[in-house]
Amino acid sequence: MEESEFEDILDDWFIESLKTYKDLHVYQLEHPTQVIEWTSGKTVCVAGCRPSKNEILELRLPLKLFADENKGLCAERDFKVVHGGFTDVPVHCLRHIPGTRCLVTSDGVSAHLQVWDLGGDDSDVIQRTGSISGRRRSQTEGRTRIAAPPTSLPQILHGAQSCDVRLSQLTSGQTLYDLECDSADPLSSLLFLSGDVFLAGCSNGNIYVADTRTSAAPQLSPPPVSLGESALWWTADASACPDPYSSRVVRLSSAAEVVVTDLRNPGVAVGRARLDVATRGCSLNDVTLSWSPALNDCLAVSGFSGNVLVLNSSLWGAELQEARPLFEHRGHTVSSSARSDALVASHVWHPDRARTLLSAASDGSVHVWDWVDHSGSDGAT
Repeated sequence: MEESEFEDILDDWFIESLKTYKDLHVYQLEHPTQVIEWTSGKTVCVAGCRPSKNEILELRLPLKLFADENKGLCAERDFKVVHGGFTDVPVHCLRHIPGTRCLVTSDGVSAHLQVWDLGGDDSDVIQRTGSISGRRRSQTEGRTRIAAPPTSLPQILHGAQSCDVRLSQLTSGQTLYDLECDSADPLSSLLFLSGDVFLAGCSNGNIYVADTRTSAAPQLSPPPVSLGESALWWTADASACPDPYSSRVVRLSSAAEVVVTDLRNPGVAVGRARLDVATRGCSLNDVTLSWSPALNDCLAVSGFSGNVLVLNSSLWGAELQEARPLFEHRGHTVSSSARSDALVASHVWHPDRARTLLSAASDGSVHVWDWVDHSGSDGAT
């Protein structure tokens, strides 16, 4: 593309963005990241994924984003590095322990995890403080996934396959719980539904729900039998719910088919849709799927392209239909400094601000954006 053509596209998108974004701020990392994790309502952690030495950074979001009134009087519109450190391995998974200054990371391949101290007011250095051993039946199947409980308990859930999942104590490394499972299905997702109940999503579409307080067998929920028979892989997420066993589960397949079920009746699809995206060459580890924590029925999908799709699942029924995005963030594609096809590597919803998301792309760009809903169809919880 000629330079003048690219500038015209950028200008057109900027004019359009004035109508579609309440806020939009950009930051350029030296190297791309595949992880974005909130450490507070105003700070996030990112980390490099190169095979060699990588940075781990805690970034403070632009203060102008949080100036809901008199934004013009707030001059600071840039991201700021507040803490930083280095790791000798790539970071493919990173979790913050809520209420603490502790991080846990995984290189995605090894079963072992790294434990980090984020630093505080007296130090701007992120330092490694320990490690946790895991177990893997196979070193070639699946990427290690980790999940932190929604409390400040010094515990971490981790595993690469359904038979590997365990809950470990951070300081001692003691195993507190093992998922009793005979299968060795590669994991695609791992998350807590409450302080004690967690969900393990497998790449074949199976979902295990287990309670760490009991030795009872986990609840197995296969995908509805009529769906996704030709899918190469599935990933999953679950909605926040006071009763974890009443949560809604959303599954996304390699064929860009989205299926919503309810854990109370997991064999029945309550919503089905197909995304209008190119799926060729897209792997499980490229895609991020997430429910909004503050908007009813809204979810976001990224990784199929340089865009992030915001979708309203309440518009879907049991019959398969084409999904029309409620909003589409095209900023990474349009503003790619490499003039090439930047792919979104990760995204995350803000825990409190209903329409604020962060996204990171393969060109090292990080965007924080607050989108405007013109349809009026998304209900804030």
